[in-house]
Amino acid sequence: MKDEEIERLKEMLKIEDSLYSEGYEYICGIDEAGRGPLCGPVVAAAVILPKDKYIEGVNDSKKLSPKKREKLYDDIKKEAISVGIGIVDVDIIEEINILNATKLAMIKAVKDLKIKPDYLLIDGNQLIDIDIEKQTVVSGDAKSESIAAASIIAKVTRDRMLVNFDKLYPEYGFAKHKGYGTKMHIEAIKKYGLTPIHRKSFCKKFVE
Repeated sequence: MKDEEIERLKEMLKIEDSLYSEGYEYICGIDEAGRGPLCGPVVAAAVILPKDKYIEGVNDSKKLSPKKREKLYDDIKKEAISVGIGIVDVDIIEEINILNATKLAMIKAVKDLKIKPDYLLIDGNQLIDIDIEKQTVVSGDAKSESIAAASIIAKVTRDRMLVNFDKLYPEYGFAKHKGYGTKMHIEAIKKYGLTPIHRKSFCKKFVE
């Protein structure tokens, strides 16, 4: 690993290092993928990384190519102490709204961990209702290695689901746009209507 990459990752571990110095042992980063798309589930990931372990290339998932995310997904799964996934489907998103669905997915991800964390670092500015010490970190996927790792796990997990949905509904192009409101996607909605995986409340302006 190059020196500049080590320095970048050390910078991303400052929050974790501060918590380690306070005596916390299992620090968990949490992030989500899929708040904005017109269809599909919202997926959250919770990742506990080993102390002082640098995984080369870990960064905000939005800054990485799909190929790089796939490689890092495997690296994180291999190196992490524990990885948890939380998935909330369209029906629940429609019932409780996307913000609450995102929080629910995060809680599910934490409960999916094999080891209970003693501190949570949550991307964004919304706390979740779980009895573990925690803090939010705005733009956390660019500031914390564990949150960045969670962003990669969540993104790859959700993207793989949309690739599978593409096989069921090939005319919509889910494998390309992953459910986001691209011109291609919106035109497909107008032409073919909504599928069972579309979020009706997100698509009102595109259907009569």
